[in-house]
Amino acid sequence: MSKKNYYIIEKNTHKIRNNIPTNFLNPKTIKQVLSKLKEYDTKIYRTYYESERNIVYVKEKPKVSLIEIISFKKLTHREIMGSVYNLNIDEEMFGDIVITNNHYYVYVIKKYLPFLIHNFKNIGRYSIKIKEVSLDILKDYKRCYERIEIIVSSIRIDSVVSKIIHKNRNFIKEFFVQRNIYVNYESCLKPSYTLKEGDIFSIRGYGKYKFGDIMKSTKKGGYIIECFKYTEN
Repeated sequence: MSKKNYYIIEKNTHKIRNNIPTNFLNPKTIKQVLSKLKEYDTKIYRTYYESERNIVYVKEKPKVSLIEIISFKKLTHREIMGSVYNLNIDEEMFGDIVITNNHYYVYVIKKYLPFLIHNFKNIGRYSIKIKEVSLDILKDYKRCYERIEIIVSSIRIDSVVSKIIHKNRNFIKEFFVQRNIYVNYESCLKPSYTLKEGDIFSIRGYGKYKFGDIMKSTKKGGYIIECFKYTEN
């Protein structure tokens, strides 16, 4: 575990022990925090069904706001995330980014709302406006996926990535060296990592996926597997 991750876990564990909600955490970090808090009656605050970045609390429900980004240019998840991180505030202050019906939303810790209103003015070289909207706008939102069925020689991460982006495994090796592959929200440096059902993996520049399951074996000793690509609707 990196020093950064250790600090995040300890910081948020300390918050719960003092009856303060955590910030937005990814599923792996939440699991690590909860493992240290077995004696507490913890709850998970989810911003919507299947939200990825959530908040742990005990009694005091977290205060969260939802902002909408107004832009004349069509935006991507990657562009929004990059601009959010460029604001130089803790990434834990932000929850999921949701793109639906050409509208762009970001969940934030409420106390940071004034800062965002005054400082979040651009995405790339394009001007934007932001406004707070009701959390109810996305109460029925459900994440969309594109189901992908592929044939692979093994369920190693390098084999699966190779098939998804149509590059040979020698080409893929550089992706791991350059830390362009993430599994369960951490940089993956092991091409031999064997995917398990429910694993989330990202390929920088090619999208984010959830590993489904092995559908069946092939006569040549390979596998037909299903993955689900995260899509914007």
